Amino acid sequence: MNNKFDALKDDDSGDHDQNEENSTQKDGEKEKTERDKSQSSSKRKAVVPGPAEHPLQYNYTFWYSRRTPGRPTSSQSYEQNIKQIGTFASVEQFWRFYSHMVRPGDLTGHSDFHLFKEGIKPMWEDDANKNGGKWIIRLRKGLASRCWENLILAMLGEQFMVGEEICGAVVSVRFQEDIISIWNKTASDQATTARIRDTLRRVLNLPPNTIMEYKTHTDSIKWLLWWVQSLALELLHAVNTAKSINQ
Repeated sequence: MNNKFDALKDDDSGDHDQNEENSTQKDGEKEKTERDKSQSSSKRKAVVPGPAEHPLQYNYTFWYSRRTPGRPTSSQSYEQNIKQIGTFASVEQFWRFYSHMVRPGDLTGHSDFHLFKEGIKPMWEDDANKNGGKWIIRLRKGLASRCWENLILAMLGEQFMVGEEICGAVVSVRFQEDIISIWNKTASDQATTARIRDTLRRVLNLPPNTIMEYKTHTDSIKWLLWWVQSLALELLHAVNTAKSINQ
């Protein structure tokens, strides 16, 4: 499974300039070559529906992340840990990815699948997410695979009917429970968040007493900062205690 999630590595091989007299010319040629390579790479990475395929309204990207439980991560370490699986532009391309992916119920440890519109990273700080929030549903073990599939099919099929508000969805596999969430751009738009909630209840066929929590990304960031500060204070207290004992 590791190979599936490893990011593709670009070929960074290149000739070094060895002739000082021709260095300016060679640097210019090298810059042009790298620019051509970059443009060619960009063209290769553009994802479009194939012939006779059914295009989606937006392109989407699958991501995967895994981390050590009980340990908060900084934005930088989180970004380094999350791996891009691939981007698709049509129904057929989606199924080619999805049919080869492990189902959430079969994941182990502290793992997450993310499905976001192309160009939006599954991070609170992303420009598309920073003013938004997410609906969170906690599931007992055994329900994640079915709920995740129903959620992403509803998202790809534009069933939420809230324009461009939807950013993406996440399924988080934990030891005691699993969590699914759907992210939107504008946390302050109560009418939109209410429509997302009602659609979520319908597409997941949730019982009326199901607890659904809406959390803004601003609150999530504040909570993370509080957690980090608490751990720092505990560590400082432990260090001071050890010093007093040694004295």
